[in-house]
Amino acid sequence: MRTLCSSTLIGEFFVIGFAGLVAMKDDSLTTSTVWWVCGVAMVLSVLLCGMITRPGGVQLGWALQIGLIISGFFVPVMYFLGAVFAVLWWCSVHYGRKVDEIKARWAASTTAQGSAGPDAA
Repeated sequence: MRTLCSSTLIGEFFVIGFAGLVAMKDDSLTTSTVWWVCGVAMVLSVLLCGMITRPGGVQLGWALQIGLIISGFFVPVMYFLGAVFAVLWWCSVHYGRKVDEIKARWAASTTAQGSAGPDAA
């Protein structure tokens, strides 16, 4: 799960940064508002990469996704991005757990084969 969730968070970091650049062209938004919203989201997504395997890491990821949707009140494009990221986060968590199960089974079978010794063949 760490790999998929971390990849999602790093992807969010870049997309939010580029979305901030696009949102700055909107005359109804101030540059400071855009960078405050986008900057906080970018920093949180990078920090969360290191916390993803800790207890509560996935829940903090959900809090970030909800926060991104709520940030749409300040930068309207974030409604859409937040919804897309929430779906992507769900996929990362769901399929990441399946990948972890497969990796654990693979490691267990490799360990079992290795413990049998070279003479077992």
